[in-house]
Amino acid sequence: MFQKMNISESVISRKGARSPKEVPADVLSLLNSGAIECVNLSEWLAIDQKHLLKSVFKDMGFASLIPEFIETMDGLKKQTATQLIKAIGQLLLDSEQVDDSVQLRNDLASHKSDTVRCWAAYATGLDEDLSLEEKFDAISHFAADNHFGVREIAWLAMRNDVIGALDDALEILTEWSRSPDANIRRFASEATRPRGVWCPHIDALKDDPSPALPILEPLKSDPAKYVRDSVGNWLNDASKTCPEWVLAVCDRWTKESGSNETAYIVKKARRTIDKKK
Repeated sequence: MFQKMNISESVISRKGARSPKEVPADVLSLLNSGAIECVNLSEWLAIDQKHLLKSVFKDMGFASLIPEFIETMDGLKKQTATQLIKAIGQLLLDSEQVDDSVQLRNDLASHKSDTVRCWAAYATGLDEDLSLEEKFDAISHFAADNHFGVREIAWLAMRNDVIGALDDALEILTEWSRSPDANIRRFASEATRPRGVWCPHIDALKDDPSPALPILEPLKSDPAKYVRDSVGNWLNDASKTCPEWVLAVCDRWTKESGSNETAYIVKKARRTIDKKK
């Protein structure tokens, strides 16, 4: 259906509004119908997920699911973008009206809309029928997604699993940190950040960051800025509770590497420490 829509070049090549309130009406209409992806955080936050769900489910032949999903969304105390995505993900697993949850999630996972793919990603992270290994294998599809929003939801959806089975998760993600795909490498770092953003902290790594060092070591001079930013932020998180450990890692990396990439990470990693001097 959406492939046949005539979307203007100005919409396709847009840079995105500076705030959710500034998203043009024509762009917002396309976003809410699932016809296009958002290009920045402002557009992502501007999307009316209830409108989007109605449009997508009708288009896919699942109109009968709409009342239950909308009722649950209306009942949320906090209707932030992430909370709505999580609620929809849970309903994809729990709704008795969904005959084949796996098939529906697979269909959503390949949808044009990045927000729709986020629903499927969160459902994967919440699926208690999957083992940890199976869940990481399934989430890798979303971790490597072309869209920043889907990639963020992918690691957020796995955060509780990382905390609950930390040793096993670190072992799996150590392999991910050696992936040729920068998005997968970044996931390995971002999903294990001691503090992270919009997520529970990993207290064990705040107290002792060293178990995650096998993930960070292959990334100390990563060619992708996307990965370097995450590693620098990871170490900055750790510096708030273990500054001496972070300084020792930074000093060693500087001596071993000496590359511009490593220098970039070290500067970002030390920013909280250096502010206190």
